[in-house]
Parts: sequence; C-alpha cells; structure tokens
Amino acid sequence: MSQQYTNKLHAGSEFPKLPVTLPTGQTATLGQPRLGFDWQLILVYRGKHCPLCTKYLNQLESHIANLTAINVDVIAVSGDSQTQLAEHQLQLGVQFDIAYGLTLAQMKELGLYISDPRSEQETDHPFAEPGLFVVNADGNIQVIDISNNPFVRPELTALVNGLTWIRNPENNYPVRGMHR
Repeated sequence: MSQQYTNKLHAGSEFPKLPVTLPTGQTATLGQPRLGFDWQLILVYRGKHCPLCTKYLNQLESHIANLTAINVDVIAVSGDSQTQLAEHQLQLGVQFDIAYGLTLAQMKELGLYISDPRSEQETDHPFAEPGLFVVNADGNIQVIDISNNPFVRPELTALVNGLTWIRNPENNYPVRGMHR
C-alpha cells in the first residue's frame, strides 16, 4: 500500500485567495467575503452526484439569515462543470452563491481529500470530499472541518450557534487549535 500525503491548512493560518466561477460567469474569490461582510463561510461539496451534499446545501439555506445577521458571507463550491451545476440547481432551493469548476490544484491547495468516481454514472471527474472553512476578518482560518467522506459534516445549527458566540466581542474567543 502506497503512502499518500496531503497538505492540510491549519487553524489560524492565512486562507488562500482562490478564484472560482459563479453560474453567471462572474468570478468570486474564496477567502474574500462579498462587500458588506467581513467573514466568509466556504463550503466545499462533492458535486451534484451526491444526495447528501444536496441535502446539506438545502439545510444550510435555512441558516443564511442568522449568518447574515452576524456578518458571515456564504459560498459553496465543487469541482462540477457549469452544466453539472446548472442541473444540480434544479434540485436546490438556495439563494447563496454556488460556484463550479474547483480545480484539482485548488482542491490540493485547500488540503481536501480527493476521490475518483466509482463509475461514469457517478460523475466524470475526480472530486473533493467535503470541507468547510470559516475565514475571519483578518483573512485567517477561524474554523476548519475536512472530511474524507460525505457522512461526516458539521451539524449546521451547532455551527451557526457557535459562530454567533464567537462573533460576540464580549466573548473574546480566539482561534482554537493553535498549539503547535
């Protein structure tokens, strides 16, 4: 069995600014919240072939108002093509930005686990397993969760409640996991 290594991003480190493409053809930048926001939640999902991703994205939509209230922008992205995203959007009821075309190099830069499709019916390209990053106003990783399968993801209510608590200046909550 061969050893495989991945570079993992670390809590508190600078999040790389990565361009991604929205369905409109406009470019968005992972790690750079939209105007009016100072934090960004970046959700990397497997793609339209994953029913658990569809469910998770739809569940995230119900938390957008609470995230907006604490000034957290939301963007989701996968390695799907523009056509695959357009087809997937028919199953999604979300208003937040979803981008497509995350490259293998970008997946590796984010330290994501990458899988090959089990068959052509699943999808036609290697894809990232789930990853969630919350980037703070300094451009650093405040929260990071990387999984090697679709079954393990942060519970969204707990995540949003935690971010609400972290964003409250009275709590003075630092980035956790900084011991090296």
